[in-house]
Amino acid sequence: MTSRADTLRALLFASSAAGMLIATPTLAEKPGPDAPIATAGAQDPADLGTVNVNGKRIRREPQSPEFVAPLVDTPRAVTIIPQQIIEQTAATSLQDILRTSPGITFGAGEGGQPLADRPFIRGQSSGNNIFIDGIRDTGGQQREVFNLEQIEVVKGPDGVYSGRGSGGGSINLGSKQPTVRDHSRFSLGGGTDNYVRGTIDQNWALGETAGLRLNLMGSSGDVPGRDAVDFEKWGLGLSLGAGLGTDTSMVFSYYHLTADSMPDYGIPLFTKVNPSATSTAPVRPRTESGILDVPRNSFYGLTARDYLINEVDSFTFDARHRFSEAVNVRSVTRYSETLNDYIVGNPADGGYVGLAADGTYWTKRGTKTRYNPVDTLAHVTDVFGRFSTGGILHNYDVGVEYSQERNSNASYSTYTTSGAACPTGLVTVNGTPPTAASALGAGDCTRLFAPTPNDPWTGVINRGPLSWSDTESIGVYAFDSISLTERLILNLGVRYDHYAVEGVNTAATQANGVFTVTGITAAPKADWDFVNYQAGLVFKPTETTSLYASYATSSTPPTIAAGDQNTAATAAQAVLDPEETTSYEVGAKASLFRDQLQLSAAAFRLERQNAVTQTSPSVVQDGEVMVQGVELGVSGNITPEWQVFGGYTWMDSELVKGATTTVGGVIIPNPLNGQQLANTPEHTVSLFSTYRVLPNLTLGGGVYYVSDNLGGNQGGAGGGANRIYAPEYTRVDLFASYDINDRASLQLNIQNAGDEEYILRTNGVHHADPAPARQAILTLNLRY
Repeated sequence: MTSRADTLRALLFASSAAGMLIATPTLAEKPGPDAPIATAGAQDPADLGTVNVNGKRIRREPQSPEFVAPLVDTPRAVTIIPQQIIEQTAATSLQDILRTSPGITFGAGEGGQPLADRPFIRGQSSGNNIFIDGIRDTGGQQREVFNLEQIEVVKGPDGVYSGRGSGGGSINLGSKQPTVRDHSRFSLGGGTDNYVRGTIDQNWALGETAGLRLNLMGSSGDVPGRDAVDFEKWGLGLSLGAGLGTDTSMVFSYYHLTADSMPDYGIPLFTKVNPSATSTAPVRPRTESGILDVPRNSFYGLTARDYLINEVDSFTFDARHRFSEAVNVRSVTRYSETLNDYIVGNPADGGYVGLAADGTYWTKRGTKTRYNPVDTLAHVTDVFGRFSTGGILHNYDVGVEYSQERNSNASYSTYTTSGAACPTGLVTVNGTPPTAASALGAGDCTRLFAPTPNDPWTGVINRGPLSWSDTESIGVYAFDSISLTERLILNLGVRYDHYAVEGVNTAATQANGVFTVTGITAAPKADWDFVNYQAGLVFKPTETTSLYASYATSSTPPTIAAGDQNTAATAAQAVLDPEETTSYEVGAKASLFRDQLQLSAAAFRLERQNAVTQTSPSVVQDGEVMVQGVELGVSGNITPEWQVFGGYTWMDSELVKGATTTVGGVIIPNPLNGQQLANTPEHTVSLFSTYRVLPNLTLGGGVYYVSDNLGGNQGGAGGGANRIYAPEYTRVDLFASYDINDRASLQLNIQNAGDEEYILRTNGVHHADPAPARQAILTLNLRY
């Protein structure tokens, strides 16, 4: 890892730069005529709305022209998380901020991408359906939020918006954009567990129609309650705009993130609860959920060996031209490179637990490794506008999307030459004990109930040969919001996608830390064509309320995995049909108090079919999954002093038909048929609220509840096969903000104020991830 001194130097630079910016005379001038009218309070802690140049409050809307109607007239559930909620909750990651949107959980990764964002929306894995400014954000990574203006979550199958794979929904991250008004925002925070974070958000007006915006972030700290787990990161967002506010505009943006941290694979599961037939050793207790009853701060990695590096570089060019109200063109091109690179200790590798003569329990440390660079080139062009035909108003968008991705993968050898070997004479309690050879090569051990992450370690680390997969996709789509009458709107969407993939897997053996290539397998190029639809009918009792019913579909094609060196691409991967997901939804929306408060309610049923259910002796695609439920949402201001954001989601999920087995030529149904899906809790609640109790003082906080949540990887029609689960929990956060003057405020966040010990997620096979413990953060915010 880079030294903490490097991070602190970056923060010192950020602080110095902020001081120079604050001292710039132009920043103290009064806003020009194009500046938004500010509301009361230095940080506007009780106002989620925005205000235009005429002082009229406007609703927050998705940034993509694919949304051809305002949210209140869009017949599906969409949640917009504004920048103010990001700042007030002291969120620093995508996982932090998505906690405020009920119905979204995060799965614990396994295999290909264990250490990357893996959100589940309405029970469907959505890690590949994250977008930045409307373009798919590829590559495994743990995303930051310092450069975000808002986050848009589309819930339910949205293949017409997002293309391939969006069976549960998608997440669009809206970046901060340059404006024609000078402003400077600076924050510097410190807290328990060595937490330090500094940010700068500076915009310079370059004449009347151009602007330059700079966002900087530097941060470091320890993860509360997790021994030896720390992080350091810094980021840069730079965007230059010309022609802003005119008929022709162009914006060039560059984004960079470097994150260097100690990876955390959590605490072990104990899925085999019975001793082996030859063992007389007692079994130590596990919790009812199947998670081993070890101290929650137990860390099984090796600080001398383990690391996690995320790097992102992204270049975007956005050009727009307005010909008329009826014809507008938006063209966006992006090239990005991401890297997810890590070695992480895997607790209880192979489930092994042994009992020493002194009565202590020991476990074998395994490793998960990955070197995963991804290069992406993408382009999107939209033509949109509004026109009338025969007295019927149309708001339309037609577009084309093209992308190329190269996803490369390799693993590392971590051959141990000197380390913490397993004690001799262990009595096997669970799993397979290390052999004499593996005790030297990969058999590092530690106490199960008191692991020692600072054990000395030396060894050979080599990166294996690369495997890779290339994907190419083309999408063509069209949307139309048709105002049949003043009260009746028909919303239609259709999208055609062509998706092609080819790959090469390089097989290798490893001995004493050295790889030897044994073969290269090229999977034949395969391609798929699919069409998805959306249809919704909206009835408007009033101008600011709506009732709707909608139908939507999505398609998830298979992919060729460029995986571990011992994993070859199979012919079956090249011939599978896409999985199909359909959704039926009815709902109601209201924008109240002159657009200050938005309410929503939806009832939905999601069905996924054509899922893979059998891999031996042949592949069968007849799996079925069902999720139905109700979702309630609230966002905005009940009064000028009282702000609320959050909601409630109830989900009833079912593995209708899962993977089968064949015994003696007879197909045996999956015994888990009819049971709840993994990563799909029945109840989730999130509510963040603040109240301005005095002109300068605002108090509030958040309450988050998640019911029992089964762990699992849920590939195809899978589920929580081991029935391991994360128990229900309730988390409480506290918030306070004090305005020192009209340009400075202090903000206090106490995260997990009750110090609740809970499990964020579990993969159901290897590990469960404990949530961070209580942490206090004090932040100075300046705005000019």
